[in-house]
Amino acid sequence: MAKAIPSTSLGTGLTIMTDEIPKPDRGMFDAVVFANKQIRQRFYRLGLEFSGEAASAFAKAGPGQFAEIDLSGITLPPAEKIAEDLRDSAERKILLRRPFSFCDVSSQFIHRSVSEGGKGKTRVDILYCAVGPATLRMTNLSAGNSVSIIGPLGNGFQVPAGKNMALLVSGGMGAGPLIHLAKTLITDYPKIEIMAFAGAKTKTELPFEKPTDEISQQLGYSLHEFARYGVESLVATDDGSAGHKGFVTDCFSQWLKQRNLSPKDAVIYSCGPEAMLAQMAKIAEDKKIDCQVSMERIMACGIGVCQSCAVKCKVNGSSQTIYKLCCKDGPVFDSKEVIFSS
Repeated sequence: MAKAIPSTSLGTGLTIMTDEIPKPDRGMFDAVVFANKQIRQRFYRLGLEFSGEAASAFAKAGPGQFAEIDLSGITLPPAEKIAEDLRDSAERKILLRRPFSFCDVSSQFIHRSVSEGGKGKTRVDILYCAVGPATLRMTNLSAGNSVSIIGPLGNGFQVPAGKNMALLVSGGMGAGPLIHLAKTLITDYPKIEIMAFAGAKTKTELPFEKPTDEISQQLGYSLHEFARYGVESLVATDDGSAGHKGFVTDCFSQWLKQRNLSPKDAVIYSCGPEAMLAQMAKIAEDKKIDCQVSMERIMACGIGVCQSCAVKCKVNGSSQTIYKLCCKDGPVFDSKEVIFSS
């Protein structure tokens, strides 16, 4: 059986429990790689398959949640496949697990539903970029390989009651959980209209497999990953090599000015660099639109034990501040409570 992580251990400073508990909501599991596709020069989409208790646990993984993956035992790719700027750091030992969110989750169960512990498989897709010794090793994973994973962890995006418009704004690698969110909204909240925005420094740093055809782009479906769910999207690049020239926050603001949007009916979901999230929080505050942001921190354990992922937050109704944990209280926060470092 899986090594379960009981909720009572979170944030207490205790070591991870390994008692056998039936049908855990989260735990330490083994996953089997079914795909690891390179979609751009340094961008990849890793596919993992779970069975048994792990399938039940990850079938309930929501957009914005994450998993901690052990990459310490994975070998490096051949030297000729390592980018020159990564060669010096490639040999560093991987001591800690790495956190990754999901860009897709799909399940197939038989006999009984997932809530009743039915048998089946769950597949999750993870979007990642080879930027250091750990993610470089990830590129060497191939179908049939097994990896150790702790998850699903954290608190993801929520859908407030009464909303009929969801605005998804991503920067760089922040696109992954918002692709997952788009699928979830279309499936579980079909009456909510969705609009997506994606930004990057330049065209080659957009973490998407391919653009849509010219006709689709003219109709407002710029990105295939969102278009497959019937979601319109706009692209922004700092250098203008694709879509709007400038920051994605500026692209979003311009779009917002052209719409007669009722603030109480809309909600913003954003994931990306902290400076971008800070600007999205400001826009949301000015426009009086609810906004949820997915924060990024170094998360060594993922369960609140190491206390390394502090996020400075406001105390509602007070001038005091507190520190919350990105892995346990987040990674998704209400933008109004976060004190951004930038």
